[in-house]
Amino acid sequence: MKRRKFIRITSAGSAALAANLFIPVFGQEKKLKIGLIGSGWYGMVIAKAALKVGGVEVTAVCDVDSDHLNNSASELEKLQGSKPRAFKYYTDLLDMKGLDALFIGTPPHWHALIFIAACEKGLDIYCEKPLSYDIQEGLAMINAANKAGNIIQIGFQRRQSEAFRKAKELIDSGRIGNIHQVNAQIHYIPELKATTVQPPPPSLDWEEWCGPAPKLDYCPNIGHIAWRLEKEYGNGHLADWGIHHIDIIRYIMGEGMPEKIYSSGGIFELKGKITTPDTLISEMTFKCAPVVWQHRLWGKGDVNGEYNNGIFFHGEKGTLFATDSGISIFDAGNNGKREDMSIPTESMQENHMKNFVDAVRLKDKKLIICTPEDAFKSTATVQLAMISYNTGSTVNWDVQKKEITDNPQASKLLRREYRGKYIHP
Repeated sequence: MKRRKFIRITSAGSAALAANLFIPVFGQEKKLKIGLIGSGWYGMVIAKAALKVGGVEVTAVCDVDSDHLNNSASELEKLQGSKPRAFKYYTDLLDMKGLDALFIGTPPHWHALIFIAACEKGLDIYCEKPLSYDIQEGLAMINAANKAGNIIQIGFQRRQSEAFRKAKELIDSGRIGNIHQVNAQIHYIPELKATTVQPPPPSLDWEEWCGPAPKLDYCPNIGHIAWRLEKEYGNGHLADWGIHHIDIIRYIMGEGMPEKIYSSGGIFELKGKITTPDTLISEMTFKCAPVVWQHRLWGKGDVNGEYNNGIFFHGEKGTLFATDSGISIFDAGNNGKREDMSIPTESMQENHMKNFVDAVRLKDKKLIICTPEDAFKSTATVQLAMISYNTGSTVNWDVQKKEITDNPQASKLLRREYRGKYIHP
C-alpha cells in the first residue's frame, strides 16, 4: 500500500471512531487556546485530533502557503464554530496574546527555531516527529525545554498502539525467550511528483518555506509532502517513516541509544528523482540486542507482502512480528506453530493528543508519553544512521557525552550551517 494512502485511510478511520470515543472530560471549563504552525496535511491531522479530544480551540494558524492558510482557517471554523486568526510568519503568531499551547506541524527543518521560540514564550508544545533535523538542534531544544519547564509531547503516536503494547508485554513475560536480534523494515513504492525545476505555486513563499535549510530550486517532488525523500528537508525514508519503528523498538526493549551504527545502500532505481537512499541497511548496536533496519523503495519489497511494514523480534523460543494493529508469533524449531493476534488501535493519534491535552489542563508532566529527551534518542539514532550512510563510515556514539568519537568527518554532520539570516541554536 502506498504510504500516503495508508496514513490517509487510517487517519480517516481514526477520526470517525474518535467522534464516538472522545467526550470532553472537562465539562464547561475554559477551552485551551491553541496556535497551529504548519497548517498543511499533517498539521491539520493533529489539529483535528485535538478537536476530537475536546477542550481546545485553535485560535491561530500559520503557514507560508496562503492556500494552506486560508483552507485550514476555513475548515477549522466549520469544525469548531470560530475562525482562527491567520498568520504568515510564526513570530507574529507567537506574539499573539492568550495562547496556552502550540502545535508544530511543519517539516523538520523548521522544528528547532519554532520550538525554542515557543519555549521562550512559556507555551506548552505538541511537536511532530522527528524532534529536529540535526542532532545539535535536538540538544538545543532539550535545553530550551528544561529551562522553560513547559509540557511537551512529541508526535510518536505509535506508542499508543495496543499491538505494540501487547508485544512488549509478551516479550517482557519471556514468551519468546531472550531477544538476540531485532529486524525492522518498511518497504514501499513512493508516489513521486515532477522533478522538473519550475516556479513554485503562486500561493507558496518558497524562500520562507526553505527557511534555515538550503534553498534548492523548486520542483513538486521536494515541495509539500514530497519533501520527505529530499536530503536537505526530510533526510530520507528511515528518518521520516522508519523512525517510528526505531522508536517502538527502543520503547519495547527499554533501550537508550546505540553505541555503534553502520549504514550502507544507495540510490539505485530512483537516481535523479530523490536524493536519499532507495535502498538502505543500517546495523545499530544497542546494549540488549543488535537492531537491523532495511528498506527498499522499488521492486517486490518482502517476498511475503504481509511483512513489508513491521518489526521482527527474534528470541531463543521464537520470533514475534509486530505491526500497528497485530502480532504474529512463530515458535522456534522446524515445525514451530504460528499464532496470530489482531489488535487494532483505531485512535492512536487521538490518544496521543489526549495525553498532551490532559497534561496541559492538569499541569501534570507525568501524563506525557514521549518527552523531548526520549524523542531525541529515537531521532538522533536515525540521524546517526544517515550520517554513517553519507560518510560511508562506522559511527561510534558516546552516549554520555552525546558526541561522535574518532570520526571528524562524521562529527561535522552533527550540525549543519543555517542559511542567510538564520542562526543555528
